[in-house]
Formats: sequence, structure tokens, C-alpha cells
Amino acid sequence: MKYDFETIIDRRGRDALAIDALGSGWAPGAPKGDFDAIPMWVADMNFATAPSVCKAMSERLEHAAFGYFDPRDEYFDSIIAWQKQRNGVEWLRPEHIGYENGVLGGMLSAIGTFCSRGDKVLLNGPVYMGFSAALKNAGYELVVSPLILDENGVWRLDLEDMERKIIENNIHAAIFCSPHNPSGRVWEKWEIERVMELYSKHDVYVVSDEIWSDIILADNKHVPTQSVSEDAKKRTVALYAPSKTFNLAGLIGAYHIIYDKRLRDRVEKESSLSHYNSMNMLSMYALIGAYRPEGSEWVDELCEVLSKNVDFAYDYVKTHFKGVSVAKPQGTYMLFLDCSKWLGEHNSTLDELLSAGWDVGVAWQDGRQHGGTEHIRLNLALPLSRVREAFGRMDKYVFNK
Repeated sequence: MKYDFETIIDRRGRDALAIDALGSGWAPGAPKGDFDAIPMWVADMNFATAPSVCKAMSERLEHAAFGYFDPRDEYFDSIIAWQKQRNGVEWLRPEHIGYENGVLGGMLSAIGTFCSRGDKVLLNGPVYMGFSAALKNAGYELVVSPLILDENGVWRLDLEDMERKIIENNIHAAIFCSPHNPSGRVWEKWEIERVMELYSKHDVYVVSDEIWSDIILADNKHVPTQSVSEDAKKRTVALYAPSKTFNLAGLIGAYHIIYDKRLRDRVEKESSLSHYNSMNMLSMYALIGAYRPEGSEWVDELCEVLSKNVDFAYDYVKTHFKGVSVAKPQGTYMLFLDCSKWLGEHNSTLDELLSAGWDVGVAWQDGRQHGGTEHIRLNLALPLSRVREAFGRMDKYVFNK
């Protein structure tokens, strides 16, 4: 490979929540004894970002003035070119693109134009903890329609349940996570078409979180929600960011794509009300660098690496961890382990299981934070050598001790 996805980066003391927060607050416990920490909880990557990102920022840093600014045309051109190359979007123009400090903030701005405080919002479970925390904190009520595992171990939407809950709760706003976090499901075009037909039927406006849309594994393909029909294009606020793809969460910066002018004007007004939704100059250059051809090449190699990591982890769970089940993710770099059978067979609790992993440096995440019941969420965006080490520890000290 051209790019380095094998070097183990020492992130200690380098402003990494994934390492420096262990043992405090809601983070996993710190390891005991001589075990080092293997960060597998926060959804950022343990790879260095693409060289083109650092190059774009360092070139700008050579001009040592950082006053007030407007977004460069190159910022919008980069997004348009990226969406065309990666997702086949041919109709995107600069006026359709708007800056957001983050996907969650953009989601709340959109929901604020769709709903009144106290209204109910439909989501598919398991639900990413950021959605549930942000919506509840802002005064909205969550209505969850659980995904269903089919006979092939693939997560599916339950359209009948979704429609029933839309009608019973008089719902007019929904969050559609594509690819889905934490299940890792990459929706096929026909599935998105059907769900958007349902939303159109009941006049439900949609926030489509597509922050994971570049992390697509194996032969799967991301289909933008807005692309499936003209109606979907008009009723959907799509949210993107380079943060998951390029490990840039600490720089802040996302963007929305909204085609309907009236909807766009309302969302941008809502986003402006805090007076804090302003672009950071270096995050602008980071996106420009990320979305260059070199960045696209880097992402292609990244997805190859992550696909191999997922294959290894999925096979290891199936062959070594009796009583633990997992659906193979088609996108993202997260696993969602169902440990319910193992816990029952070993007369153990999820808290005890989590602690057993934390003690030996496997810094995995409590899946209950994402709507699971007896689940563990696991980040695989590490060098394969570290993934192997982590699963070896799980085998020896946790599941088969």
C-alpha cells in the first residue's frame, strides 16, 4: 500500500479522549497491571490522517495571519467534486451547501424547523447515543423503531412498525442514519426508496446523517438519501463531515446539503441563532486537503484495511466466542456485539464483562449507551496488529478464561 496503516501511534498525552479519558467519567476503566490500553470505544481512528490534509493546513500556516474570513470557493468546489466522484451526485451547487459545526448541531437545527419542542421524532434502533442525548436535551421525545436481524444476519428496517408509530404518535420528523450507526448497515437503494415513500406518504421530514458515507466496506455502495427521488431531494436535510473519514473530529466542521430553498433558508436561520456556528479556518483547509484526489486514494486504501479488520474480527467472534453474536458491518468501523447468550450461560452481568475487558486494556464501550441491552460497541479502526492483540486478550482473559 502507498499509505501507512500499520504504524502504532502513541496517543498518550496528545489530546486523545480515547486514551487520556480512560478511568474517568463515562469512559471505560483504565487497564490494570502491565496491560496497555487499546482504544476501541470512541469513534475516531488510531491512524494518522491523510498526508494531503496536513499539507493543506501546513501550507496555510505559513501565512501567519488568521483574521476574519469567508469560505473559499475551493471549499465548495471540493465538496461538489467529492460528492460527484464518491456518490455520483451530478446536481450539487454551492448554494445547496451550508456549514455546520457538527452533525449533531446540524441535526438539531433541522429538527427545530420541522418540530416544536416536545414533539416526537422517529429513529431506528439501536440508536447512536449522540442522537438520543442531543434530542432529549433539546426537549424532543424519541420514538424508536427497532431494526430486525433477518435469517442471513442482516439488519433490516421494519416498515410496518415505522408506519404504525408514525401514525400513532403523529410524527412529522425522522432521523435516518445512513450508513447506520452502530449496526454498520449500508442501505440498498430499494430500501431507501421504500422508507422515503413512507415518509412522503405521511409528510415526514427527514434528517439523513451520512457522516459515515465514505467508510463503505467490501463491495457495498452508499446511496445518498436525496438521490432516490425528487420528493426525497426536497424533504431531506443531508449531513456530512470529513471527521469520521479522515480522523478530524477535533478540528470541528461538518456541512449540510439542502436542495429546497425554503427549507434551506429556515435551517440556516435556525443554525445562525446561537451565533457560534462559524467555520474554523484550519478545518476549512483540512476539508480541502481531504477532498483532493490524494485524499480519495487514501480513503480507498483505508476501506481495504478496515474491511480486513472487520473480516478478522467477525470470523474471530464466530469461531472463538461461543454465545456472542454479531452482524457483519457493511460500513463504518464499529462492531455491535450481542453478548446476551454468553452472559446467561456464564451467570454474569454486562458490567462484569465490560470490566473484565477494561482490566486487560480492551477499552470497549458499553452498548447500552446506544440502545443495546446486553451489547458492547467495538471500534476496529486500528492497525491490524492491535486488533489481533485485543482479540487475543478477549479470548484469554475475558470470554474463555
